[in-house]
Amino acid sequence: MTVTGTPPPGAGTSLRRARPRYAERAVELILLVAALVSVLTTVGIVIAILGPTIEFFLEPGVDLWNFLTGTTWTPLFAEAQREFGVLPLVTATLTTSVIALLVAIPVGLGAAIYLAEYATPGARRVLKPVLEVLAGIPTVVYGFFALAFLTPTLLQRFVEVGTFNMLSAGLVMGIMIIPTVASLSEDAMTAVPQSLRDGAYGLGSTKMAVSTKVVVPAAISGIVAAFVLGVSRAVGETMIVALAAGQTPNFTVNPLEGGQTMTGFIARAAQGDQPTGSIGYESLFAVAALLFVLTIFFNFISIRLVRRFREEYE
Repeated sequence: MTVTGTPPPGAGTSLRRARPRYAERAVELILLVAALVSVLTTVGIVIAILGPTIEFFLEPGVDLWNFLTGTTWTPLFAEAQREFGVLPLVTATLTTSVIALLVAIPVGLGAAIYLAEYATPGARRVLKPVLEVLAGIPTVVYGFFALAFLTPTLLQRFVEVGTFNMLSAGLVMGIMIIPTVASLSEDAMTAVPQSLRDGAYGLGSTKMAVSTKVVVPAAISGIVAAFVLGVSRAVGETMIVALAAGQTPNFTVNPLEGGQTMTGFIARAAQGDQPTGSIGYESLFAVAALLFVLTIFFNFISIRLVRRFREEYE
């Protein structure tokens, strides 16, 4: 007599060992190696910078307080004329970066709002790649554009500026950063659930109100991250400021004057004949260490802001 019914649990299940998934393990190993390479690269940069930086501060006449607060920077001069106050480089870096952000943030955010909320799919497919072309232009081309066109053709017609000035460098840097701010902000806005928009439209809101009072606040963490990434890129830019801002370390925040940024000094001094172990050689690493600390500081702010304003949707 055959009895039919539900088989007991586990019936028909093979107890043999499953086949090893070698491909999955290989991918996991590759990803682990990629993560370790990025971490080890950062550690290597710190080690490479740290040694000469410590030697710089052990040199006679150099101390950390004077380095951070001094207003005269002449480490490549003769020994009797050397001064090690890095503030002229810091002020020039911050001045050009602020000008760049005053250009990139409103234009980039406006472009992101248009692409995410107003543009048709066809217009978005055309405009976004064209906008991102700006990110692919070599920075040396931007520098020559500022030096050979923006300053003599536009700025000198309206204000009294010299050939080298921080205003043209900051304006062109802002143009360079626009694609970064616009693309990341547009991605953050696109990730906002459509249900939030539909709810606002159901209450009678206009497209402008939905864009500025619903979508932008909901995507604020991604937008803030885009802004801080733009700041980091502006602070670390080299060729534009080296060509357009000048090579004279002036302690000023007047954008109509020339100035030398931290990256501009590194680019200039690294091309000179600085013997290894000399104080001029070591000053490169001291400025690079300060630039590295500033970049880490901006990234830390970005992480804190993103966590503070992060929105999660289901």
